[in-house]
Amino acid sequence: MNFNTLKAEILDLASCCEGRAGVYVHTEDGVIAANADDVFSSASLIKVPILLAGLSQADKGLLHLEEEVEVKDAARVGGAGVLQAMSKDLKFKVIDLMTLMIIVSDNTATNLIIELLGKEKINQLIKGFGFQYTELNRVMMDFKALKNGIDNTTTARDMAIGLKALAEHSLLSGKYTERALHILEKQQYKNKLANTMDTEKVKVASKTGELPGIEHDCAIFTRNEKTVYAAVLVDQLYNQSAGKEVLSSIGRRIYQYIDHK
Repeated sequence: MNFNTLKAEILDLASCCEGRAGVYVHTEDGVIAANADDVFSSASLIKVPILLAGLSQADKGLLHLEEEVEVKDAARVGGAGVLQAMSKDLKFKVIDLMTLMIIVSDNTATNLIIELLGKEKINQLIKGFGFQYTELNRVMMDFKALKNGIDNTTTARDMAIGLKALAEHSLLSGKYTERALHILEKQQYKNKLANTMDTEKVKVASKTGELPGIEHDCAIFTRNEKTVYAAVLVDQLYNQSAGKEVLSSIGRRIYQYIDHK
């Protein structure tokens, strides 16, 4: 598939989506964008800039990744993740909490990292990275905050450009860039943009997000010498599966483009 066909088909899929779709796809042949600067509830995509903020602090010697953090009962929250179901009196290294935050989207691990870094510091670092419309305003599973209109936000452009800057070593030093990419490549949830991709052929570094009525994914796809940075955010869904289908369909086109000789 050539770039012009890719662009036409992705824009058509976005415009026909049941909900509102924000798309930003960066390729070597050009950019595909639709509602790229519309602000969405970030859902779990916010965990990517939190990861970058934590590794940035470690890069500066202000956070020790091998330090152990106790997982107290009061810190355990529901939703995604495994820490909520594990035995008491656990301690995890900071780097392991960051890994769980990304690869199984662990909400308890995320909240522990937020507590370590502080929301204000995370937001300061996020802005410094160049995420224009991305903000951390609540911890995971804080439904009271959500009910009061307090939510975490981002855009398709922010997420895709952030991943591109990471891959190009613009955000972190080499060692910490590699750590971030390694964690993102271990992602366990690849049922959206990467759903139909042959992951033996394409390297995928990604993070999904979802809430009721929301389906998101952002990723770096690499095949031979081709790299595509993509973020697709969908909200206002009556049917979650419709959002997943749009993400999968867009991912299928990206795969056809990246796999093209």
